[in-house]
Amino acid sequence: MNNSILVIDDEEVLVKALDRYLKSQGYFVSAFSNWELGLNALKERAYDLLLVDLMLPKTSGIEVIRRCREIHPAIMSIVMTGYGTIPSAVEAIRAGAYHYVTKPFDLEDIGSLIAKAFDHSRLREENRSLKRQLQSKYGFENIIGESTPMKDVFHLVEKIADTDSTVLVTGESGTGKELIAKAIHFRSRRAEKPFVAVNCAAIPEGLLESELFGHMKGAFTGAVTTRSGKFDQADRGTIFLDEIGDMSPKLQVKVLRALQERVIQPVGSSKNREVDIRVIAATNQNLEDAVAQGRFREDLFYRLNVIPIHLPALRERKEDIRILVKHFLEKFSRENQNAAMVFSPDAFEVLERYRWPGNVRELENLIERLVVLRGSGTISGADLPAVLSGKNNISPGDIAIPESGIDLKKMVDEFEAGLIRKALDRSEGNKNRAAQLLKLNRTTLIEKLKKIEGK
Repeated sequence: MNNSILVIDDEEVLVKALDRYLKSQGYFVSAFSNWELGLNALKERAYDLLLVDLMLPKTSGIEVIRRCREIHPAIMSIVMTGYGTIPSAVEAIRAGAYHYVTKPFDLEDIGSLIAKAFDHSRLREENRSLKRQLQSKYGFENIIGESTPMKDVFHLVEKIADTDSTVLVTGESGTGKELIAKAIHFRSRRAEKPFVAVNCAAIPEGLLESELFGHMKGAFTGAVTTRSGKFDQADRGTIFLDEIGDMSPKLQVKVLRALQERVIQPVGSSKNREVDIRVIAATNQNLEDAVAQGRFREDLFYRLNVIPIHLPALRERKEDIRILVKHFLEKFSRENQNAAMVFSPDAFEVLERYRWPGNVRELENLIERLVVLRGSGTISGADLPAVLSGKNNISPGDIAIPESGIDLKKMVDEFEAGLIRKALDRSEGNKNRAAQLLKLNRTTLIEKLKKIEGK
């Protein structure tokens, strides 16, 4: 946008005054007292704003707006009128005018209105640009996979995206559940409205209700102001309830009501509030098992499981590893301004034998670390961390301590990581069972996995 203005008014004195004033404000201006000449000028170049009189010889300003928009659909318009009645103003707005101004007016006033019009247009374009960026960022080009299981996921997302059906995304940690949720949102009719994500496992149980539904001032100690919740913030958009399997039974009842009736009640309030939301939930747990064990409400499970989408573990789609590696290498090399790095055939063999308990997130972290630390060149199997090939399963008798010493912490961390991998392999990725095998709390195991995946 170059802030160019086309002025059309049959009063020549006003036309000249506007031409001088607007040019003095730094605008590119073409001013005409003949509307047909003004239309011809628009055919020659695209103007950003049309400033037009409502009453013109043999036509109307509204008709000129219509014809200008046929030539240049993006043009904004402001109507000048000495007939400042409500019907004429409403008709002008319906025809697509940004605003109208009644004659006589001060030049400074019209200058202020024009500046606001350009600010409005600039903000609108920024919003459109942001939307395009978000659609690109969370499009399928960033959810990599050519395997049959992933193609099935993509097909299902395309099919259900532009509905309001509730979706339950399941899969192990690191498989990309939130990326799928965002892909659904940004392909839906709600794409321009908020996408609000809540990690139900990361928020203490005592705070989660307030986080979801908001609270009134004085509802509890520390509630010094009234605060809206995530359901309110997602109104007319999408709320993503991640790790919903970790939600307490008490809170499950309130979420069920919100899903059934599309109403919420802030903590400390006696009034219901309607919300227009689409719900996408995700979990790495088997909710059917949780229902059988009494840890998850059956009615909530069926309310969530309208459209189930299961994301396969990376070990179940190993044919995607090579294209994932290529994608992450290009991404991190570009971000770090490094030359392209390549993997040797034996390095790919190591990657394809490994079980990837941290899934795509673990692979992404590995590639980022290699790009940052190695910079460029060829990565062989020997350059990869020992944990990938199982070479860290050692006993103290296998270790020779050189004069220079050893990094005990690093070796202990690698040994622990190897044991965790073995337990996950034995349990086929079931974290509850793996924690039992290692005599750990499930939350402790998850924290250790996050630490391993982040390295």
